[in-house]
Amino acid sequence: MEQETHIRTCHLCEAMCGLRVETRDGRVEKIRSNPDDVWSKGYLCPKGTVLGALHHDPDRLRTPLIRRGGEFKEASWEEAFREIERRLGTVIDSHGLDAVSSYIGNPTAHNFSLSRYVGAFIAMSGIPRIYSAGTVDQWPKNVTGALMYGGMWTIPTPDIDRTDFLIIMGANPQASQGSLLATPDFMGKLRAIRKRGGRVVVIDPRRTGTADAADEWLPIQPGTDAAFLLAIVQVLFEEGLVDLGRLGEHVQGLEDVRALCREFTPEAVAATCRVSADKIRGLARDFAEAETGALYGRIGTCNQEFGTLASWLVDVVNILAGKFDRPGGLMFSNPIAPSMTTLRPPEFAEGWSFGRWKSRVRGAPEVLGQVPVSCLAEEIATPGEGQIRALITIAGNPVLSAPDAAKLDAALPGLDCMVAVDNYLNETTRHAHVILPGLSPLEQPHYDELLWSWAVRNAGKYSPPLFEPEPGRPHEWQILLALSALLQGQKADDIDTDLLDDLFFAGLVATLTALPHTSIAGRDPGEVVALAEGKGPERMLDFALRIGPWGEGYGKNPKGMTLEIMKRSPNGVDMGALESRIPEVLDTPDGKIDLAPDYVCGDLDRLRGRLGEEREGAVLVSRRHIRSNNSWMHNVAELMTGKDRCTLLVHPEDAARWGLVAGASAKVRSEVGSLIVPVELSDEMMIGVVSLPHGWGHDKKGTRLGVAARNAGVCSNILAPGTFVDVLSGNAAVNGIPVQIGLASAGGIEG
Repeated sequence: MEQETHIRTCHLCEAMCGLRVETRDGRVEKIRSNPDDVWSKGYLCPKGTVLGALHHDPDRLRTPLIRRGGEFKEASWEEAFREIERRLGTVIDSHGLDAVSSYIGNPTAHNFSLSRYVGAFIAMSGIPRIYSAGTVDQWPKNVTGALMYGGMWTIPTPDIDRTDFLIIMGANPQASQGSLLATPDFMGKLRAIRKRGGRVVVIDPRRTGTADAADEWLPIQPGTDAAFLLAIVQVLFEEGLVDLGRLGEHVQGLEDVRALCREFTPEAVAATCRVSADKIRGLARDFAEAETGALYGRIGTCNQEFGTLASWLVDVVNILAGKFDRPGGLMFSNPIAPSMTTLRPPEFAEGWSFGRWKSRVRGAPEVLGQVPVSCLAEEIATPGEGQIRALITIAGNPVLSAPDAAKLDAALPGLDCMVAVDNYLNETTRHAHVILPGLSPLEQPHYDELLWSWAVRNAGKYSPPLFEPEPGRPHEWQILLALSALLQGQKADDIDTDLLDDLFFAGLVATLTALPHTSIAGRDPGEVVALAEGKGPERMLDFALRIGPWGEGYGKNPKGMTLEIMKRSPNGVDMGALESRIPEVLDTPDGKIDLAPDYVCGDLDRLRGRLGEEREGAVLVSRRHIRSNNSWMHNVAELMTGKDRCTLLVHPEDAARWGLVAGASAKVRSEVGSLIVPVELSDEMMIGVVSLPHGWGHDKKGTRLGVAARNAGVCSNILAPGTFVDVLSGNAAVNGIPVQIGLASAGGIEG
C-alpha cells in the first residue's frame, strides 16, 4: 500500500497544533508539523510526534474487561453492559441512585466524543453528585467567571500576539503550552514580545523554563499571590493609576475594591510574599503605564489556599490598569463553534449560589455543583445513608491525580460496582469491575470543543479519522448514553443509543431556541431538529458551527459556516484577531462586570490572618515537563528517555541545611503521608520551597503500563492533605503544602 499523508490536529493540549501524519498499511510511520496549518503554522512540541505510539501501544485496551475471581478477563460488549446492568441494578435497588457517583477526568476535555456527551451523561443518568479534576485544576476561575461576568466558563485570555507587557503568574507555558490560554508556540510568542521592545515578567517560586526566557523572574512565596495582587491594586488606587477607559460604564463595585485594598500596602504584604515593597510598587506603575499589557495567572494561582481571591484579583488588576477587553490586554474569544458547555446549568437559571448542600462526611459546601474531589474517598469508605457504593470513572486516574491519593486507593476496593471508561488498565481502573475502552483518538474525528473559548484568535480546525475502528466497537458518546440508560433502569439489551441521542439533541435545540441572544431564538425546535444532519458529536459540531457568530443559522445566513465548509478547509479556518466583547459577553443581573462580588470579598478576613503569620519549614509546589501531560504520557517510550524527571528539586542552601546531597534520597513528609525521592539540586528553586512533578507513581500492582512501570516515580499527591483547599471554590491546594525534609535511607514510598 502506498504511503498516505493525513492532516490532523494534535488533541493533547490547548496548543492544538497541526500535524501531518504519514501512514502505510494501517500504521503510523511518521508525524511532523503542518506548516500550512492556519493556527500553529508549523509549530509542534515533542508530544505531538508520538500519537502513533499511543495508537499502536500494545497496552492500550481494545476490548472490554470484566473482573472475574480477582482477575480481568476479556469480554464482548454485550457481556460487559449486562455485567454493569447487574451490578448497578443491585446497588440502585438496595440503596437508590444516591449511592452512585461519577468521576470525570481531565482527558474528557480533549476527546471528540466525551467532551460533547459528558453533559448528556450527567443530565440523563440522574446521578445526583459528581466529582471531577476541575476541583484540582481551575475551579477558582469558574467561580470568578460566574460572579464577575455571569458565566462559569466566561474566562478571558491574554492577547499575547499584540501585547507589549506580559506578566505571568503561577504558569509555565514552556512546559504546559498554555492553560486556559490556547495558543501554539507560546515561547515563540514570548520571544516576539521582547523582540518588538516589549517586556515579560514571570512571578513564580521556581525559575521555570518560561522564566528563563523572560526579562525578569520575580520569586514569590507559594500561596501569597492574592496578597501580592492586592498590594498592586492598592498602588493603582493610591497613585491615581486606575483607568477604566470605556469600561467605566460597564463596571460596578469600583469604590468597594478601593476600600477593601486600602490596608494591603506593599509594605504590609512584603514579608509574607517575600517580595520587596519597592518591587511591588515598581511593577504596578510599569504595568499601568504600559501602552498594552496583560497579566496572566494560571494553575499556580488556582490550586493554592487563596485560589479564588488570586484568580479574582488577576482580572481586577487588568481591569483597573486599563488592560481589559482591548487589543493587547486580557480579552474574550469568540469561538466559531461555541461550546454547549458554556450554557448556564438549569439549576443556576435564577442566579449563582454556593453551599446549596454539603458533603455527607466532611460537610464540605457545594460549589458549582461539586465538592472537593478529596471528599470522594471518605464518601466511599464511610458507612451510612448516602454512602457511595457504585462509581463510574470517565477518562481519569484520580488515584494519582487526587489529593490524599492513598486514601482513595484504599477506598476503591470497597465499592460494590466500579465501571471505568478508559483506554488503559491504570492505577485507578485496576480497581474496576468493568472497563469499557474508548477508541483511539486516530479512530475518530477531532475538533476541540471548549478550548477555543480562550484561544488567542477566533479560529477552528476539523480532523477526520485516520483509521476505522474494529467492527462492533461503540464510540465513547454511545458508551456514555448507554451507561445513562442503565442508571435509569433500562435493560442492556434494549438500549437504543440513537434514540437517546435524538432526545438529547432535541432537548438542546429547545433550550437554545428559548434563549433570546442566539441565532435560532424563537425558532420552532422541531424545524431545527429536522434540518440538522448526522448523529452524535458530528451533529453537535455542525449545530454549534451553524449557530455560531459566523454560522449559517439554519437558513438565516445561507453562506455561513457549516461542518461541510469546515471539512473543506483541512488546514483550518481563521476568522481573525480577538475583538472587544464587553458588554456582549456579560450575563450578570445588572449587565455589568461585578468588580467586588460579596462572596469573594468575604474571604479577605482569612487573608488578613495570613499576613505576618510565621510558618516554619519548607513548602512543596508541583511542576510539569514538556514531555509529560499529567499522568497520560508516561507509557510512551519515546517520551521517557533522558534523565530521571521525578526528582525533588531543592535549592543548594536548603540542601546543606537539611543534610541532602545530589542523587541521594530524601524523605519528604506532610501531615498526611511521606515518600522517598531522589534529590536534584538547583538554584532555580526559591529558598525554602521544593518541587515534585505530578502524575507519577506508577508502581501499583495490577496495572498494564509496561513503560510507565519501568519509570514509576512517586505520587506527589500522597503528600497533599485532602482538607487543604481554597475555601471559596473547594479547589485543592496542591501548591504550598507544608513539608518536612531530611536525608532518607534506601527504601520506597512510606505511608
